Amino acid sequence: MKPFVHEVRSTRIVFGSGTISQVRAEVERVGGNRVLLLASKRLDDVARRVGDSLGPSLAARFDGAVMHTPVEVTERALEVLRSNSADCVVAIGGGSTTGLSKALAARTNVPQVIVPTTYSGSEVTAVLGETQDGRKTTRAAPEIRPETVVYDVDLTLGLPVALSVTSGVNALAHAVEALYSPQAEPVTDAIALDAITRISRGLRALSANPSDVDTRADLLTGAWLAGTCLGSVGMSLHHKLCHTLGGSFGLPHAETHTVVLPHAMAYNAPAAPEVMERIARAMGVPEAPAGVYDLIVEAGGPTSLRSLDFPLEDVPLAVELATSRSYPNPREVTSEGVAGLLANAWHGKRPASRVPDLSWLTADVVASFDRAPSRRTRLLLEDLVRRLHSYATENDLTQPEWQRAVDFLTRTGQISSAVRQEFVLLSDTLGLSSVVDALTNSRTPDSTPSAVLGPFYVDGPPAVPSGTDLAAGLTGVPLWADVHVTDPDGLPLEGAVVDVWQADDNGFYDIQLPDLDGPVLRARFTTDANGRFTFWSILPSAYPIPDDGPVGELLAATGRHQYRAPHVHFMITAPGHERLITQLFVAGGDYLDSDTVFGVKEELVVDFRPATGATPDGRTVEGEWRHLDFTFRLARTAGS
Repeated sequence: MKPFVHEVRSTRIVFGSGTISQVRAEVERVGGNRVLLLASKRLDDVARRVGDSLGPSLAARFDGAVMHTPVEVTERALEVLRSNSADCVVAIGGGSTTGLSKALAARTNVPQVIVPTTYSGSEVTAVLGETQDGRKTTRAAPEIRPETVVYDVDLTLGLPVALSVTSGVNALAHAVEALYSPQAEPVTDAIALDAITRISRGLRALSANPSDVDTRADLLTGAWLAGTCLGSVGMSLHHKLCHTLGGSFGLPHAETHTVVLPHAMAYNAPAAPEVMERIARAMGVPEAPAGVYDLIVEAGGPTSLRSLDFPLEDVPLAVELATSRSYPNPREVTSEGVAGLLANAWHGKRPASRVPDLSWLTADVVASFDRAPSRRTRLLLEDLVRRLHSYATENDLTQPEWQRAVDFLTRTGQISSAVRQEFVLLSDTLGLSSVVDALTNSRTPDSTPSAVLGPFYVDGPPAVPSGTDLAAGLTGVPLWADVHVTDPDGLPLEGAVVDVWQADDNGFYDIQLPDLDGPVLRARFTTDANGRFTFWSILPSAYPIPDDGPVGELLAATGRHQYRAPHVHFMITAPGHERLITQLFVAGGDYLDSDTVFGVKEELVVDFRPATGATPDGRTVEGEWRHLDFTFRLARTAGS
């Protein structure tokens, strides 16, 4: 168990399309009367719109924010704020403008309303990084955290792809380092992984359609989530290096983050393997450091410090500055290690990988489905290919292993027949049948829960009248079943068609016993005016699924038993209602907690009550018999 502390320190978030129109209301909400508007000349149009909406509340504008928040620039902006008696700051732009706003708040405690136009993420933190005399330092304080952030997706639609990529990777870095921070905890972990998934997905889709609203929303949401991580936990080696390279050598902030991130991850990977696996899964790649590098290449971002005009001869000084103070990091920070990291980053080397980069192959296969007539078919196949390729690469699948899998599937198909559904059995024992069943049938809480169909259903069982004995003389404890079928409100459904089937006392279904003459323990009933039918059968027993085929080999190889909990199958159809496929399990029966096809649901475990003496229909039974009394509720079809 890992102890942790989780503290909620929130900024008000306004997210959507056209939300810039709400800036004035947010200014009023934080008590602003005279606003200093921070916005670069590049954003003149947006600044003018916001200024017009503020009306007489706009006191002044400052357009001189620069990277790394130099103290001398802050002092100039501070003079503008004070000379105009501004009591609130509205900042429109990227990390530089946000940083200046925070620097002013740190000195005056003025409330801030931030309108990001890039994917910085710093707008939701109480952290400020400032540069003075060639050194960048950071500090944190409650007054640094902005009161409100207004995310307007529309403002990012025209953001150049190159800037979008570096800004997005900058945000990605916040989420990555949050996962191996000493302060990492479950909430921040979940937020970080969601941010990584969204940013990765957005960066992959960006070049195809830079103005796609959903892609931009993914990136902006991911940036907000990543920034939330940055504001909740401490950062490590990556951020220290980037602050050093930016503050002391003047390298561009987002571009530096983009180049350094995969190499910082590769440095820490041996000390944080589980974190790297989680990042890789969130990104859908075999390995995290190489996967981030490949994502940057695919998106068109910079991959080397050399391309940022950082001199190789400055690496020793950067190492000295980055290692001058200790700070938390998964792997011990050494001068030699950081020197190697920066050398790899300078040359732009792809981090070492145990598997080759096969993303090009996956992309080619996915693209082959582009002309599929059915959009749903295309999406399912694309996702299947991505997951299959990811499974193979993440597990470094060997040719003999894959050949054994192909042989297994081939034999599964060869043994399957009309009476031996081995593929259904495979789906059942892997739990996939239960997953699809739950996805399809678990959204109608007023109806009886469903269960898997199983491999032994036969369409068109013999129609029999109520009260029929399905056992036809088979041995077993006699069972009297009194069944009702109703709608969700409890009103009886007349004319509902109910198929019933079960195994015999030895665990075999009739279709497994070729010597039987006709169907046994299998029939079709129709409910009467009261929605009722009855029948005799035998108490179901636990039984093993067929283990003489590939599925049995799989269970044996994994140390699993092949037994099913005792149950009776039902399939019920009625006009205007959803078909119900389900099973009733014997309370107290064996394997209820380890059913080999994962089909047991608590609501379907019912009493098969012991009884002796007189039976409901007057039949003479020697010794004990069982009584099942159950009401099935069917969900209505849409529009019924």
